[in-house]
Formats: sequence, C-alpha cells, structure tokens
Amino acid sequence: MDSSLRRKTITALAATALLLLAGGSAQAAGDPANGKTLFARCAICHKVTKDGGNGLGPNLFGIGGRKAGTVAGFAYSTAMKNSAITWTEDKLEAYIADPKGTVPGNKMAFAGISNHAQADDVAAYLLTLK
Repeated sequence: MDSSLRRKTITALAATALLLLAGGSAQAAGDPANGKTLFARCAICHKVTKDGGNGLGPNLFGIGGRKAGTVAGFAYSTAMKNSAITWTEDKLEAYIADPKGTVPGNKMAFAGISNHAQADDVAAYLLTLK
C-alpha cells in the first residue's frame, strides 16, 4: 500500500471513529425510564402532555431545545424570562439538581434532586417528550 492510500485510509478510519463518538454523545446520558418514575414528584406541579396546559409550574412537554420562560400562559419570574437558557440536557440536569443555583430568583419552590444521576435521568425523560 502506498503512503497516499495509507493516509487516506487512516483519515477515513479516524473520521468514522469521530462520527461514532459524536453520535453516542448526542444521546441523553441518563435513563429516561427511571427518569419517568422519578418525575412523579415533579408531576405535582408540572404537566407533560401536549396541549395539557400549565399547572403550578409550566407544562414541560417539548422542553428540549425550547428557550426558558416561553410557555404561553405561565407567569414566569423575571429571572427565568431573562435567563437566556435554551433547555439542553446539560441545562436541564443542572436546573433539576439546583434550580435556585442555576437560575437565581426563579419561582420554583422545589430544592432540586441532589443525586446528579437521578437528575440526569429526569432530564433524559423530559427530552423524550416531543
């Protein structure tokens, strides 16, 4: 095998490996099934059905990729409306773990889920709601 062909082969293999790694990281790291179970404590205030309206908290259906503080009909705090957050897995996990630390001045009374694996599971579940 000449050096040009060898370089092309190595480059193609490296690109394939990067694509595989990137594809794996695009999936939620948490366990959505466990997150759905854990979400039961959140369901006291939050609805998760399409067109289900708001509860004490905003409806979380379709939260993945949505800008924070934008669900129609919910009276968000100024802090949440001005947070400039777009709900990604990382932002959801951080907020679920520590709402007051992630968005100081928000209205959510829940202190958060201090177990980060569980918070990540809930975030993974929420990202399935499309």
